[in-house]
Amino acid sequence: MSSTVAPTRKRGQVFSWALWDWGTSAFSVLITTFVFARYIISDAFIDPKIVAAYEASGQAGAAKVAYDAAANNLANGLSMSVWIGGIIIIFVAPILGQRADAMGRRRMWLGINTGIVILATFGMFFIEPSASFWIYGIVLYAIANIFYEFANVNYNAMLLQVSTPKNVGSVSGFGWGMGYIGGIVVLLISLFGFALGDSHWFGVSSDASLNIRIIFLIAAIWSLVFSIPVLTVVPEVAALPGAKRLSLVGSYKKLVHDIRGLFRNDRQTFYFLLASAIFRDGLVAVFSLGAILAGTVFGFDFTQIMFFGIAANVVAGIGVFIGGVVDNRVGPKAVIVGSLIGLIIAGLFIFFFHDGGPTIFWIGGLVLSLFVGPTQSASRSLLARVSNNRNEGELFGLYATTGRLVVWLSPLLFWILTTTLGAQYWGILAIVFVLLIGLIIIIPIKPRFTADAERGSEK
Repeated sequence: MSSTVAPTRKRGQVFSWALWDWGTSAFSVLITTFVFARYIISDAFIDPKIVAAYEASGQAGAAKVAYDAAANNLANGLSMSVWIGGIIIIFVAPILGQRADAMGRRRMWLGINTGIVILATFGMFFIEPSASFWIYGIVLYAIANIFYEFANVNYNAMLLQVSTPKNVGSVSGFGWGMGYIGGIVVLLISLFGFALGDSHWFGVSSDASLNIRIIFLIAAIWSLVFSIPVLTVVPEVAALPGAKRLSLVGSYKKLVHDIRGLFRNDRQTFYFLLASAIFRDGLVAVFSLGAILAGTVFGFDFTQIMFFGIAANVVAGIGVFIGGVVDNRVGPKAVIVGSLIGLIIAGLFIFFFHDGGPTIFWIGGLVLSLFVGPTQSASRSLLARVSNNRNEGELFGLYATTGRLVVWLSPLLFWILTTTLGAQYWGILAIVFVLLIGLIIIIPIKPRFTADAERGSEK
């Protein structure tokens, strides 16, 4: 492990920092991906009369039309909450990062934002399977997602506090890897302890979906316990000398000024933020739209998708640890370019051989998973390297913002291809195309690393 962590004096800080990723992986895995997002759009939240009529009619006729409309309303409501949250993140995330940098309150805001995520997740436990609870569930889901993004701005900005220029890549990869492993562990506990079968741990009943709602409680407790170390072990960053608290209007004026300065003085970093926004949208689509393709094209049922998700996280964890070591040796851009090429090849393999059934998806999907983690980790590493050791929060705020600007790209292309060409497997090309655009844009970019980072890479 000596090659993948900071010097001995910071070894405990690295581990404490990475435990936040381990802990909050419960939110990303159990809330946004596999459990709550599916629970809140299930039949339990549709008017029982509509569901009863749909089942009595043999799933046909006017009853089916009414049922489909109700189901679509739930899905659209969930999507709308994500969209609204994205708009808020676009305008607020850079300001939060900027203020945390200036006033030396990065750790404090990480604690506040993480705490709100935990409280919202805890509140989901009380969302009973009834249409009357649906709006409360959607509101909590939106709040949790917004503050999770805010917390990530502070967390990512702390990367340089726990690493050195020489090992920033492997430390970033260590954090991502801990997140994947933590997600696997909490997913296995939830799946085998409460989701599968009729008998659950501790005698938890299935009445009122208690066995499912208990998973949200697990996610909140898991996040709370493993978020404590980073808030107690990693020191707070010092305030900028002479920094003054700006008004909201003043903060936005400074943001606009800084963006202009970034465009004039460090255009390569500016272009990287744009390029990463595009290929990160493709990375998100690999998992989110990949689950849809697994079911519609390759015939996976819900349980099979869950097991594939576990395997995918295992492979992604392996990939991110390897990618961190390579990042230290050859730099983050090479890792990003190589990983994007691997993702594109794996996607094309799945597309051209989709008639091969589940085996093809297992092979291609796991190869995709192998390269997703290194791309994410190296992107964070690259941005940390180009920062000036004082504006990490603001840069990662912009990183979060630019990532939200194009979250519509992959889903839109997916919808266009699948509807116009009449088959779901064409959606694979949508993901490949977005990744290819990101690859083309980033190839000519030559990031200007800080002097410290350059000296570190020479050691």
